Amino acid sequence: MQQKLFAKIPAVDSVLQSEKLKTEFAEIDPSFLAYCVRTVLESLRQEIGKKPGEYDGVDREQFLQKSVEMSREKINSLLGFSLRRIVNATGVILHTGLGRAPLAESAQKNVSEVIKNYANVELNLADGKRGERQNHVQELLCYLTEAQAAAVVNNNAGAVLLALNTLAKGKEVIISRGQLIEIGGSFRLPDVMAQSGAIMKEVGTTNKTHLRDYENAVTENTGAILVAHSSNYRIMGFTKEAAIADLVGLSHKYNIPLIYDLGGGVFLDLAGFGLPHEPVVAENVKLGVDVVTFSGDKVLGGPQSGILVGEKAAITAIRKNALMRALRCDKLIYAALEATLKLYLQPERRTRELPAFRMLLETIEQQRDRARRLLSIVKTKVAGIMSLKMEEGSSQIGSGALPLAEIPSIVLRIDSAKYTAMEIAGQFRQGGEAVVGTIRDDGFYLNFRTIRDDEIDIIAEKIIGLKNV
Repeated sequence: MQQKLFAKIPAVDSVLQSEKLKTEFAEIDPSFLAYCVRTVLESLRQEIGKKPGEYDGVDREQFLQKSVEMSREKINSLLGFSLRRIVNATGVILHTGLGRAPLAESAQKNVSEVIKNYANVELNLADGKRGERQNHVQELLCYLTEAQAAAVVNNNAGAVLLALNTLAKGKEVIISRGQLIEIGGSFRLPDVMAQSGAIMKEVGTTNKTHLRDYENAVTENTGAILVAHSSNYRIMGFTKEAAIADLVGLSHKYNIPLIYDLGGGVFLDLAGFGLPHEPVVAENVKLGVDVVTFSGDKVLGGPQSGILVGEKAAITAIRKNALMRALRCDKLIYAALEATLKLYLQPERRTRELPAFRMLLETIEQQRDRARRLLSIVKTKVAGIMSLKMEEGSSQIGSGALPLAEIPSIVLRIDSAKYTAMEIAGQFRQGGEAVVGTIRDDGFYLNFRTIRDDEIDIIAEKIIGLKNV
């Protein structure tokens, strides 16, 4: 049966000569169109091989029409943009899968200005000589963290890799067993350390590591002490870890650099906003940590980047490492990061304009108002077809920040006798502007902490459209 079905699959030219493809894609590169058609026909062949019974009775003309439609979908898919706008209705403020925090408007404007024009990325405008791109943000970072020097690379894993490679390549790096973390995408700290050329030396146990464990591990071949903050997990109960101040004293005693990977990294004490305390970058720099690393695109609210701040000699050595060029950021990152950092010099603007902060601090009443506005638009139009119920729920910061912190939020549960929660979620992801929510207890949920005012109409269209599917 399979061979007879395979014989009915049209030739590439037959599909390309169809009136639909010739008319719709007249200005598209013919070789690209041929590639798409070949890809479709091969996938059709594989589908027939797996489920030949589903194609029993399909004639040549039907195979041709199916191939043309599949080719149209394939071509349009590749011509359209893969990376596109998403409405985040998950309640996870720094959702890694959704690109973490949106940038502040001032950062967007600065990026737009730089991307449209040439920029003084590595040009000193004062004397016309070659400049250093790190200098665009170094003074701001030093002021905000009270560090002697700073450097920026493409992400925090790169920052840790660079610090270890610079300060401890070929030498032992002491780290607590309780801090051998795995971050998103199955990247593990021991693997990063191995790639840096440093030799990992574990001390203590999973739940308890004392200062004496670190000191007993110091040898002539010790290159550094590494502390990894538990930003994306917590060990609770019968636990003990050495204080950073004590580790600073130990590192100075033996003249060994101390590297502190904060993961998220914050410039302000979040406890002042009613959230659990997270280590503030400046606090640890003032304690005497040689190198502190953290992300620019988590609670900080900037673009993806890894930031290193600390003691001048250590940071200078890091900036001279040849890997710096491999890990360096482009002009768009610097434009966005500089604008974001300047908002921290203006407290009122920071709270108002940084999307991550705005979402963190928004009240339940503000969210309830948005939910009511949405319901006023759609409720009568879907009455009797689906159930819409406003409830109290919770949000998370996300991206490994404050993993146990749950922030009260307003959510909307959508149920339908016609569709499962999974099918509703799938429909919401389709179309020009996808809406991503969550599924819980067989219901589809929209969380209003991460939904903006200007996104209500988009969600309303999705709900009303669901009625017509």
